[in-house]
Amino acid sequence: MIANDNAKPQTPPKDAAGVEAWSGKDKGDENFPVGSLLIAKELRPHIHAYYNFARNADDISDSSTLTAEEKIARLDAMEAVLTGAQTEGSPSATILRASLAATGVDPIHARELLIAFRQDATKTRYASWDELLDYCRFSAMPVGRHVLDLHGESRDPWPASDALCAALQVVNHLQDCARDLATLDRCYLPLDRLAAHGATIDDVRAPATSKALRAVFDAVLDAVDGLNALAPGLPRQTRSRRLRLETGVIVALCRRLAARLRRQDPLASRVKLTRLDIAASLIEGTTWLLAGPR
Repeated sequence: MIANDNAKPQTPPKDAAGVEAWSGKDKGDENFPVGSLLIAKELRPHIHAYYNFARNADDISDSSTLTAEEKIARLDAMEAVLTGAQTEGSPSATILRASLAATGVDPIHARELLIAFRQDATKTRYASWDELLDYCRFSAMPVGRHVLDLHGESRDPWPASDALCAALQVVNHLQDCARDLATLDRCYLPLDRLAAHGATIDDVRAPATSKALRAVFDAVLDAVDGLNALAPGLPRQTRSRRLRLETGVIVALCRRLAARLRRQDPLASRVKLTRLDIAASLIEGTTWLLAGPR
């Protein structure tokens, strides 16, 4: 897959938001810090610009009222504004375009996100873990790569960053599996793992997790544990002290959330991190700061 090339500018809607329709979610709704105080002050606005672009694109793909064709047209318009093929219609793309011009970061990391969001508009089932990881290659991994490029880091931490971003994406899928199925008829649980444990997608519609579905969740979390085992390579290889601290915290947060998903039922209620989890992750993150890059 490659990022979509919009050779012909599209006519944007006349309202100020253009193609965008913010859902109300923001950085505070995420499982991990987004451009927090741990990041250098001069870089935070650029991380926020990337996040806001991704947030608006995600909201389009997750809309329960737009058709698949309408979603794709709006995402195409966002990319056209991002690349300069279209001058208006997506405020977040306009801001991110300016950010990329100021920092010199390649727009590919934003354009690749749109591949995943277009896929979300039409694809609602995943046959295998490998197919799900391929989705994460575009839905999650570009985020870490963008942040590393913004900090002037080498590509050495990319494999560890990719693993962490994919793990964060999958645990978010587990958190939201019931809601995604109910509102969008979308399920990211690999079909082969469901079949292997005698479960079906209909089990996700139940008010509580069945024994078979619990086995599926645990199998997926086993794979997440494999990703989390690679993730410490990110803070270990990061030269920026502030970014090393932030990524160390995120590694700890992801592991703690995965552990909570093993103990709690995501169908009965949304599994979330506690303040204690966050405090402990901050402490763990400082160990990476003190250790320095290797």
